[in-house]
Parts: sequence; C-alpha cells; structure tokens
Amino acid sequence: MEPAPAVKPSAAPEADKRAEFRDRLAVSVLLLPFVFLAVQVGGWLYLLAALAILLTAAIEYGGLFVAVHHRPATPVIVAGVALLVAAEQFPALNPGDVLPILLIFVALIWHLVDYERGAPASGTDFVITLGGIIYLGLLGRCFVALRNVPDGMWWLLTALGSVFLADTGAYAFGRTLGHRFIKRPFAPRLSPKKTWEGFAGSVLVGMLGGGLLAFCWQAAVAPASPLTWQSGALLGALAGVLGQVGDLGVSMLKRQAGVKDTGAVMAGHGGALDRIDSWLAVMALGYYYVQFLTILIHK
Repeated sequence: MEPAPAVKPSAAPEADKRAEFRDRLAVSVLLLPFVFLAVQVGGWLYLLAALAILLTAAIEYGGLFVAVHHRPATPVIVAGVALLVAAEQFPALNPGDVLPILLIFVALIWHLVDYERGAPASGTDFVITLGGIIYLGLLGRCFVALRNVPDGMWWLLTALGSVFLADTGAYAFGRTLGHRFIKRPFAPRLSPKKTWEGFAGSVLVGMLGGGLLAFCWQAAVAPASPLTWQSGALLGALAGVLGQVGDLGVSMLKRQAGVKDTGAVMAGHGGALDRIDSWLAVMALGYYYVQFLTILIHK
C-alpha cells in the first residue's frame, strides 16, 4: 500500500491574518484625520471624541463579565467613567474631589438592591463595577489631563505616536526574529503570540519613534518646554513597556470571558477596549511623566 500523500498546511490562517491586517490599516488610515483634528482642536471636540471611545469601552467591559454570568452595574460604570473624564475638563463636576466617593456609594446601593432581587454574587459584582470605574475612569481621565498640560497637543501626539510605533515594532520583531530564532514566549497563558523578541522590538522602536517625534515637534513648542528628543525617547521606551502591560491586562479579561475580541466596533481592530488597552496605560504614564519633568525643571 502506498503511503498517503503529505497534507500541505492550509494557507487560510495566513490569508486571514493578511485580510485582518488590511482591514486594520484601512480603518486606521480613515480615522487618522479625525484623530488629528480632535487632538488639534482640543476642548469640547476632543472631550467628546475621548468619551465616545471610553464609554464604548466601558460597555464592552461590563459585557465581558456578563458573559461569565456576573452582574456588573454597567450603567453605573458608564456614568462613572463619563463623569470622571468630563470632570478633568470641567472641574465643577467634581467639587472637593468628592465624585469618586459618590460613585462608590452609588455602586454599593445598586448591588445591595440587586442582591435583594436575587443576585447570587453581589459582593463580586460590586468589586467588578468599582474596577471598571477605576480602570477606565481614572486612567481615562488622563486622556484629557495630558491634552491640557502646557504643549499638551505635542505631548499627546508623541505618546500616541510612540504607542503606534511600539506596537508596530513588536509585530515586526516578533515575526522576523521569531521566525529566524527560537520564539521565547513572553506571556504564554495571556497572549501566546507575544514573544520576548516582540517585547524588545516594542521598547526599541518606541524609544526611537518617541525621540524622533519629539525632535520634529521642537520647532512648535515653547523654548523652555521639557519636550525634547531625549525626554521623547524615554517616553517612547516606557510606552513600549507599559503599552504591553495594558494590552496584557485586557487579554486577561478576555481569557476569563472566553472571547477573542471585546467587541466588533472597527473592522480588524475588534472592540474599543481592544483598541485603547495600550493607550490607557500610556496616557497615564504621559501625564505623570510631564508632571515629573516639570517639577525637575522648576527645582
């Protein structure tokens, strides 16, 4: 009996990856002009753009836990995120920084009532609700806070550009070096495709990209601005590190929920939470990084 012919591996997965990459690229190209317009104009327009993606992410966050039979207070999460982010632009919404305390009590009352109505695990649900408010609200408010610092438009573009370039570096290094050498998994349970080669590419390309972007913006910023190619390079390197942490954080939520994407808002990008997982970490990094540099300069 002749041996059965060897079965060639299907090219379908590679074709699917190429199609997904094309979709992601097309959506990114279409969205970039609107992103730049919102960042440049700032104010109401930028706040509305930030709220649109953050509130969509908040809905997706609640949905991830509903998928595993929890009962988070998604309306409270959405309202909490909206108020915390808007209060960064309009401080009157948060007099005496009392808003987080009020949101804790609103969430607690919601879940007390829900338990009386038969919810089996309201204690866990309460913690999930608070987690969503803190995670998306406190980190999300840094989107607005970073835009509002001196030369905030340029800091924001440096941070966002560094995230994009770091992600590109991780993908490129992971595919090229991973094919040439033995792939060393970075977080095999959370994200099997991530490798240490990709992590190194994220940090290196983020650093080079952040330095180059800051160098390009220097003609537009104030002479005494802390935004220099050196500070931009360090921000880019840190974005390469923390961006990976943010990405893995959402991967952890998706693994527990047993889903591939948090939603299907944008072709090739998955949900809003998928898209901003790295941004959340890097916007907070960028804001506090600028505060730290400002303190150093004025000492």
